[in-house]
Amino acid sequence: MGLPVVAIVGKPNVGKSTLFNRLVSERLAIVEDKPGATRDRLYSKAQWLNNSFYVVDTGGMVFEKEDSLAGEVTKQAQIAVDECDVIIYVVDGRVGVTAEDQYIASILRKVNKPVVLAVNKIEEYKKQESDIYEFYTLGFDSLTAISASNGLGVGELLDEIVDNFPAGSPAEEDEDSLKLAFIGKPNAGKSSMVNRLLGEERVIVSDIPGTTRDAIDSKFIYEDKEYILVDTAGLRRKSKISEGIEYYSVLRAIRSIERCNVALLVIDAEDGITEQDKKIAGIAHEQGKPTIITVNKWDLVQKDNQTTNDFTKEVRRELPFLHYAPILFVSAKTGQRVIKLISMSEEVYENACTRIPTSLLNEIIIEATSITPPPSDKGKRLKIMYSSQVSVNPPFFVMFVNDPDLMHFSYLRFLENQLRETFGFKGTPIRIGVRQRSE
Repeated sequence: MGLPVVAIVGKPNVGKSTLFNRLVSERLAIVEDKPGATRDRLYSKAQWLNNSFYVVDTGGMVFEKEDSLAGEVTKQAQIAVDECDVIIYVVDGRVGVTAEDQYIASILRKVNKPVVLAVNKIEEYKKQESDIYEFYTLGFDSLTAISASNGLGVGELLDEIVDNFPAGSPAEEDEDSLKLAFIGKPNAGKSSMVNRLLGEERVIVSDIPGTTRDAIDSKFIYEDKEYILVDTAGLRRKSKISEGIEYYSVLRAIRSIERCNVALLVIDAEDGITEQDKKIAGIAHEQGKPTIITVNKWDLVQKDNQTTNDFTKEVRRELPFLHYAPILFVSAKTGQRVIKLISMSEEVYENACTRIPTSLLNEIIIEATSITPPPSDKGKRLKIMYSSQVSVNPPFFVMFVNDPDLMHFSYLRFLENQLRETFGFKGTPIRIGVRQRSE
């Protein structure tokens, strides 16, 4: 299973976005003293103690039929409620219980999900204590007084949230099977590719973008080895979203990428690289997943002796952060080179799990610094005293230096290129951290 999902819901202007920012430790949500400032759901990963989870910030639930925007925002919030594992219901402790609060509570009591009631804007507990008890009339067993703006009570709220997570964890999934997630925009051919590998119509294939709204897992055996093929819901441009459920496909795609071993970014050869492709590719890169750029529908492209090279250059130009990812031109319709995705996935995953001996790593770094000396500033030169690989998947290296501020981005990129030139690392991102020698 993927990470738990926590949805923050409530009427407008009760502090949902402030709480979201507090939980994810970033100012991702727009915080305004104006109802309805958050119109779409925002989502980000959060952590409390040893528990990682996703937090979804929703627009306020309002029920004024004459306001079409309010109706759409409410639909988004209701979808988040349907799909999450735990609900944080935020109310305004200064205002007291309103008819809207009671109506939303009546909806939430019917969804069969754990609901944690957060009474927000309680900055002075002793003075506001009598106001808090009023919210027990909403009918929930769990109530926590908080101030999202200054953090009071948020730790207790997180304890309550974590206690309500479903049993099980991502680690319980079958670790012996390589999980390959087919990711990309709608109608790029993800489902067709899965079906080609499976040899049967296991996934609905349609010319209508967005047919696949859920992530669908299929077992696939090739050369006596089992794989899990994950066909994810595609991402659609907001201007073309007509149904609220499409928003949630973004989070589902992220969850699929998060639990996969290899991400197969499926690009439509006829469309070329689009903004959606860049967004999805960025998600895989940020999560440190081995990635293969899979150019589908290659059979439909008119070709000459420069077509492949030209398209490759376009991919590298538009997706420079995926410079390490191999490109494979395939056709799900004809089956051209599709099976090669399996062996290539094995290769890039093996590269992601590569561990370099410390002595060899330091030899390469010393050699690299002798070829191109580290940068200096005001007479002080960067010195790399020691390097070590601290983890794999993706490979993460730490370099202990005399002054981290002297490490320029360009020199870090040079060192990464030296590591790739020596050890390969085809298909996998690598991370390099820089620390003060005394740390």
